[in-house]
Amino acid sequence: MKTMLDIRQLLKSYGAFIYTGDKIADLELMEDEIRELYRSGVLDASMFQSAMIILRQELSKLR
Repeated sequence: MKTMLDIRQLLKSYGAFIYTGDKIADLELMEDEIRELYRSGVLDASMFQSAMIILRQELSKLR
């Protein structure tokens, strides 16, 4: 997983379509969904870590 598109496609494959119109809120919701997928055992640790790094980088660009 290397880009935001990869994260969006991953979430989409599990039925999570996130668009609120607020980029920061979207990224925070994506973080929550990724955490939930990891907690439920759907994502392994490496996918979880790479997704969280990408999301945090995007958040830091917007804040």
